[in-house]
Amino acid sequence: MKLSVIYYSVTGNTQHMAEIIAQGMNLVEGAEAKAISIEAMDEDFIRESQCVVIGCPTYAAGMPGQFHALLGNTGKLAMAGKLGGAFSTAQHIHGGGELAIQNILTNLMVKGMVVYSSGMACGKPIIHLGPVAIATAGNEEMLKPYEELFRIYGQRMAEKAMELFG
Repeated sequence: MKLSVIYYSVTGNTQHMAEIIAQGMNLVEGAEAKAISIEAMDEDFIRESQCVVIGCPTYAAGMPGQFHALLGNTGKLAMAGKLGGAFSTAQHIHGGGELAIQNILTNLMVKGMVVYSSGMACGKPIIHLGPVAIATAGNEEMLKPYEELFRIYGQRMAEKAMELFG
């Protein structure tokens, strides 16, 4: 089963976390996950994916403009009916990471996607809406404490996709 992690990254932080989510997805037997930049989208792979997780850096407590454009034009990606999720990176604890995730999830639901995060259902770590990593721009070392959370999130998303569509 194909699973996509679509991301936009300026400093590399969001790309790094997207790749960690894809690693977690690939831990599930039968999963074929790819982290895909919005600048070089593999539209065929995304269309064939049963699960699409979208992530972005947080700007002004929300999504960057590039994501507004992507989410406004997802018809060609056949998103309706797929499992969706979201994640973000931010430079500050109160930088708006959860607001960015809420905005992404709302857009995914409007597109007809089923959204999932695992919430409290899978126990600890609890991932309510989607994971947020806090790190200064381009500081991969600060991301290390978040990697296991993002890997677990990816694994849970893949497991739910298998349960729903496998």
